[in-house]
Amino acid sequence: MARKMTFKAPRMRTESDSMGTMNVPADVLYGATTQRAVLNFPVSGRPVGWEIIRAFAYLKRAAAGANQSLGKLDAKRCRLISNACTEIITALDNPDTRQDMMRHFPVDVFQTGSGTSTNMNVNEVVSNIACKAAGKKIGAQDPVHPNDHVNMGQSSNDTFPTAMQIAAAMHMKHSMVPSLKKLAKTLQSKARSFDSIVKIGRTHLQDATPIRLGQEFSGYAHQAKEAVQRAGWAIESVATELPIGGTAVGTGINTHPRFAGLVARQLSKDVGVRFKEATNHFEAQASRDCIVDAHGHLKTIGVSLSKIASDIRFMGCGPRCGIHELELPAVQPGSSIMPGKVNPVMVESVMQVAMKVAGNDVAISIGGMGGTGSMMELNLAMPMIADCLMESITIIGNVAEVFADDCVKGLKANKKAIAATVERSLMLGTALAPVIGYNEAARIAKASYKSGQTIREYCLEHNVLPVDQLDDVLDVSDMTRPH
Repeated sequence: MARKMTFKAPRMRTESDSMGTMNVPADVLYGATTQRAVLNFPVSGRPVGWEIIRAFAYLKRAAAGANQSLGKLDAKRCRLISNACTEIITALDNPDTRQDMMRHFPVDVFQTGSGTSTNMNVNEVVSNIACKAAGKKIGAQDPVHPNDHVNMGQSSNDTFPTAMQIAAAMHMKHSMVPSLKKLAKTLQSKARSFDSIVKIGRTHLQDATPIRLGQEFSGYAHQAKEAVQRAGWAIESVATELPIGGTAVGTGINTHPRFAGLVARQLSKDVGVRFKEATNHFEAQASRDCIVDAHGHLKTIGVSLSKIASDIRFMGCGPRCGIHELELPAVQPGSSIMPGKVNPVMVESVMQVAMKVAGNDVAISIGGMGGTGSMMELNLAMPMIADCLMESITIIGNVAEVFADDCVKGLKANKKAIAATVERSLMLGTALAPVIGYNEAARIAKASYKSGQTIREYCLEHNVLPVDQLDDVLDVSDMTRPH
């Protein structure tokens, strides 16, 4: 006889907030307000990212320190809040403990547009960690209250956009920028090693005048260097206009006029990015223009990476029925049905990232628009905007690193195929034009195409120029150094 399965209901505890009591799982550190959000927003099953939560912890710690220095918060409560925030930061920084900590931050991305649910989630968790440390039970809200102490001098309306900007600046500086620098360095190394190899250039995907493979790769390396610079501009966009201090609508009600400056200064020390209080708090909270601007740079970086990857894929096409100028590293089998097939999978990963970043840019742009996200004194699409922003930073950084390591680093030039192609090109006739005139050079190119000869073979057969002069004119290496 089959054994009857029984399921044990999770233990619950009763918590309260301004709306009344709420049953909350006994083993979590959040409270009633967070539980309401969990029940209200079963949308994507994807909570607000850990980078945003970590940024909130940095912000709450800096806020507690500022409030203590301003005489608004006593030293004991400040220490309890600070220690609780440090505990969250430490756990989230460690991949081994991150998942366990994140179970206390379950609110879905697609929640209230101001991010109030996440702000209160953080307030409750910090409060409960502090209360436990003080020997009180979870939910006691004493000696540290989630609103009165953790959220002192703050509003969801200025904390969520500030946390978003802190998280973006940190993630770009410490994760994405190093990966882009590695890619730029790897491409530059290839440019140097390929510099002596002359190949045929291509415009409109048609034969053009010769170019050195190293020159081609120097262009890719410069795109990657420009990507690093654009990342710097993006960091500046999010770091120089922090909304904190504006509270509800930008007026700064219920906060000290020096509070925001102190918070920005402490964050700069803690995070390693120079943060500044917003020049105008009404703009900083009513719009997300700084994020639209920052992500615009990320979109450009994605476009650059897709161009580099696409060219490398094209030069590697083959191996026998394409141009096969480059040998791409084989990292995995390419087909479940065609034995021996190897595909440019790393390139395709880069290009899909570029597509996703472009899509995120559309979502962020719409989220920032008046009448949709930005309305009157507050943007109402901030959790979605933050999710798209952090995803773009993450995937750009990750794919730049693996592309550098697993594709670009192992690229090899197929010198035999390159040499054969460049000699066959009819565009070598371009070098004849200054000597014999454009019309005559064009006639020779057409005649060579019709006869199946190279430009050199046709000119030798028809004594177009003396042999020595012809060799000088048709020196493909010299064509890549015209000055």
